[in-house]
Amino acid sequence: MLQKTTFLCRDHRAVVIDELRRLLPRIEGTHKSLPFGLATLDSHLPEGGLTCGALHEVVPETEASAAAAFGFIAAILGRLLKPRLLVCVTPAYGRRPYGRLHGHGLTALGLDPTRLILVETADRKETLWAIKEALHSSVPAAVIGAIDKLDLRTSQRLQLASSDTGLPLFLLRPAPTLESSAAATRWHIGTAEAARDRFGLIVRPRWHLHLERCRNGRPGQWVVEYDHVAHRFSFPAAVAHPSHARSASEAPLRKTRCA
Repeated sequence: MLQKTTFLCRDHRAVVIDELRRLLPRIEGTHKSLPFGLATLDSHLPEGGLTCGALHEVVPETEASAAAAFGFIAAILGRLLKPRLLVCVTPAYGRRPYGRLHGHGLTALGLDPTRLILVETADRKETLWAIKEALHSSVPAAVIGAIDKLDLRTSQRLQLASSDTGLPLFLLRPAPTLESSAAATRWHIGTAEAARDRFGLIVRPRWHLHLERCRNGRPGQWVVEYDHVAHRFSFPAAVAHPSHARSASEAPLRKTRCA
């Protein structure tokens, strides 16, 4: 089951963070990037993967693909950062476009829901505060957040906080409110028809990935699928170039941890 949801109260903010720092030890060891294990895709990214100490924006192509966008993040982190803890900050105010997380769905993507700390916030100010405090605590392996609006100056502060701590920050943002940003990468995520077994059950989810912007890298577009049993991304056989398919199957799984 999921960890208990935390509702932040201004009077208890410092107490909550201090208790997290006390109870959860820091993990030594620094890694610069989170690779997909796909040579064709990783070659577009600096250091051969997603930079750990950086802000990465994930934008659903449509409101209906919001769940797929979060699933994309879960697959990345579930593959490379277990058994570390993750912090997920989601707004409880207004309309909730991303819905609530589901333990079985996270497990199906290889992300252990018992390693996830959920934080629900009452307004945008608390959302930003919780994200920055989670980063500065150096407790989680990565931080995930969802926010409705973000200006350039605020994104610069989040990028700086992520860079200072060496932890990756994945921020879900709705497409209609996108503005200029200091994010290292911006991904537009769409759904693709999943691979199914003979009973019609999903065995490998698929995504349309559009890397719109990448600092010190190159933009690109791909269709990828994820095997949660092998913890491996690959290109679907029906659309992959043979060399791409070989790169996916031959890429070894690297146990990666950010600072």
